[in-house]
Amino acid sequence: MNLRRAYFECRYGQIHVRTAFPSTGGFDERTPLICLHELGRSSGTFEGLLPHIATDRSVYACDLPGFGASDSSAGALGVSDHAAAVADFLGGLRLRTVDVLGVGLGAAVALELAILLDSKIRKLVLVHAPFSSRDLSPVSPVPPAANGSYLIDLWTQIRGRRGASEPIEALAGALPDELRSLAATAEGIEALRCWPGIERLKMLKQPSLLLQSEGGAADAVAAVLAPNMTLDRHLPPGDGLSAVSPETLGALLRSFLDR
Repeated sequence: MNLRRAYFECRYGQIHVRTAFPSTGGFDERTPLICLHELGRSSGTFEGLLPHIATDRSVYACDLPGFGASDSSAGALGVSDHAAAVADFLGGLRLRTVDVLGVGLGAAVALELAILLDSKIRKLVLVHAPFSSRDLSPVSPVPPAANGSYLIDLWTQIRGRRGASEPIEALAGALPDELRSLAATAEGIEALRCWPGIERLKMLKQPSLLLQSEGGAADAVAAVLAPNMTLDRHLPPGDGLSAVSPETLGALLRSFLDR
């Protein structure tokens, strides 16, 4: 597996992308996978997953506009705006078809992307998709302060979401992403609050795997699923990908995407 970083043009500036691809040259690869992160994070959240999935397919993990190392937009972006930015990136790649993995905000963007691009998106995996306000990751904006006091609040918030058992290295790794994404996170929360997730789910045509926790909008989701969609309610509550190990998620992805 080879790891690279690159920048691609979109309507809001440049998108930063982590890429991983097999060392075989790419001629016999499976369908490429696009990864879209949750609120307050970046493409770095997928680093643990890449060794489990990028051995026989190319993987492109994007920083959504305003998050990570991607450019920010001039104004607040809705979920469909983020999807349009990713569509611009995919247009530059000139790939025939792709699969998409989305987490939290990224799951909402993935769903919008599948509606927007239709036949270009082959399969979807949606993790902790925020179909209702109860499904939203418990992130609240922490306004910056000149004396840096907000850093303690931000650290406390990260630790509260990810749990006391989370290794200190993982918590420290999440802090820079959240610092760079403060404004975009606040905008993303508002965008998700008014995103009609269940109604948009009804428009989805692609085979999809939805990984949700019990509660939230799980019952409403189950009521509108098409025959080519699967809802798995066994995902532990948690902050994005921290709710499931890279090994477990990699196995789930392979089982679903390679069928």
